[in-house]
Amino acid sequence: MNTAPPAGPAEVAPPRPPVPRRSMVRIGPWVAVPVRRSSLLAAAVVLVLLGCAAVATLTLGRLGIGLGDLPSALTGEATGKNAFVLNRLRGPRLVVAIATGAAFGLSGALFQSVTRNPLGSPDVIGLSAGAGAGAAAVALFLPGTLPVSVGALLGAVIAMGVVYVSTGTGFRVPGRLVVAGIGVSAMATALTQYVVYAVERDKASALTAYINGSLAARSWDDAATIWTVLLLCVPLAALLARPLGIREMGDDLSTGLGSRPARITTAAVLLSIALSAGAVSVAGPVAFISLTAPQIAKRVTRGGGPHLMMSTLLGALLLVLADLAAQQLPLFDNLPVGLYTMAVGGVYLGYLLVREWRRPVV
Repeated sequence: MNTAPPAGPAEVAPPRPPVPRRSMVRIGPWVAVPVRRSSLLAAAVVLVLLGCAAVATLTLGRLGIGLGDLPSALTGEATGKNAFVLNRLRGPRLVVAIATGAAFGLSGALFQSVTRNPLGSPDVIGLSAGAGAGAAAVALFLPGTLPVSVGALLGAVIAMGVVYVSTGTGFRVPGRLVVAGIGVSAMATALTQYVVYAVERDKASALTAYINGSLAARSWDDAATIWTVLLLCVPLAALLARPLGIREMGDDLSTGLGSRPARITTAAVLLSIALSAGAVSVAGPVAFISLTAPQIAKRVTRGGGPHLMMSTLLGALLLVLADLAAQQLPLFDNLPVGLYTMAVGGVYLGYLLVREWRRPVV
């Protein structure tokens, strides 16, 4: 006798979540970076906001270019006051701010990806402190011989050289890298504070503004410097995007897929240092852009990966907005832009702390 249960309705497999549609962003004939369409939309929004912030930078205030005169000024037809403001005061400052913020944002995204530390940035390993110490040393020991910006660049390079040697493994082990960087940062900060105390008051005020990060009195030469660094490093970062995404899955899986985690780590750290050093050389050690831009990018895109493109755009937007505040807020006239980014970074860290408090303790 057949006792098999009656046939019921066939089981239906649960629907799979939709796979985000991806597009390709090409950089030259050989580099193609896959991106989600939602990320492209977010990037378009950030670009619009960046354009609005740029227009506000050029037009607001007593010396601003009239909104109706701005198109003719940008096409080279400006004369008189408008030409002076565009070519000497605000134009170079804006162009430097965009590229410097982009360099800091991309640098932070690379560093956070390889260290797997959401609070990591080149500042952690002593680059900014070394740049400040280099600028201070030039101001004290070689006044008038070398520009302060060159001293900052030399200080950053020397600091990174000390970190590289002191770890015993170069830039391949993130844990040793951070510990060595903290020690180098402490020594560099001590030197900077000594110089600020030792030099004359007027020189100390100018030096303090620079080591806090400043975009005042930037020139087209500064703009050419940082844009050259950015245009050289962005294609290299695009080449690292896929290996970095694989590496975030873990060293064992990354090795199994044919990647070389140690080499990827070293390449990403070197590129991060180059971007940050280039930015520091023209604007000083502007704080927290390299920390906050990648974190905001991660929350905007809501996906895995290093978020290099979005971090670059958000870094530019954050620094332009901070510099706009530095120029236009009446209560804090002529403060270095780095103080505004410090304030934003402090608020962001407070937000992260509140989020941690609200999480249940396991």
